[in-house]
Amino acid sequence: MNMKLKSLLLAAPLLAASSLAAAGGHGETVKAEPWTPKALRESLAAMPAGDITRGKAAHDGLYCVSCHGAAGIAPSRNYPHLAGQRAEYTWKMLRDYKDFRRDEGQGRHQTMVRLVQILSEQQIADLAAYYASLPLTEGKGEVIEAPKLVRKGDPTRLLTACASCHGARGDGGKNETPALAGQVKDYLVRTMHTFGKGTRDNDAEEGMRQFAHDLTAEEIEQVAEYYAALPKLK
Repeated sequence: MNMKLKSLLLAAPLLAASSLAAAGGHGETVKAEPWTPKALRESLAAMPAGDITRGKAAHDGLYCVSCHGAAGIAPSRNYPHLAGQRAEYTWKMLRDYKDFRRDEGQGRHQTMVRLVQILSEQQIADLAAYYASLPLTEGKGEVIEAPKLVRKGDPTRLLTACASCHGARGDGGKNETPALAGQVKDYLVRTMHTFGKGTRDNDAEEGMRQFAHDLTAEEIEQVAEYYAALPKLK
């Protein structure tokens, strides 16, 4: 591991602990209240204007490249691509890590939680602006026909179509709804499983938890395979 990144990871928990102590904590992480639609709208409206140049500098200087690639395209199947994500989505995700809202189980979130503690809201906005300025990732694999869940959902289980929130081409919806086209398949599979199990619960209106709860492992694989291969918009 790069020594600068290692030193940041070692220092960040101390910063987090000191902030908790200042708030009257006793060594336990204080998870922020779940988002309400109103609170999330207000947070997004108050998001500082991000600077792309500063965001790229933060991406390079904090070694985000180690996991998410030189241009927001992850070199490993373990981490998500960030290129092309709406600024509102990245802002929310980084805030969720900083406020201990996002927990993926098995310690997978800890590195992000630690790193984000050292970021100001302006730096978070700058990173969000940088990733939003990049083109979406080109999908990998053979594009398959869109599964029924993507196109129509499943009325018998009260499941809305994926496309109704994430866009007809997987390029993302409004505000904090992420783009899925070209995303890492293993990351999509893991994400749907964690939402389905309730391990991850940072969706403001429990939309993903309700959607993923009754999905079979086969359905999750099909949806993830479809989006992972989906070409970016031309």
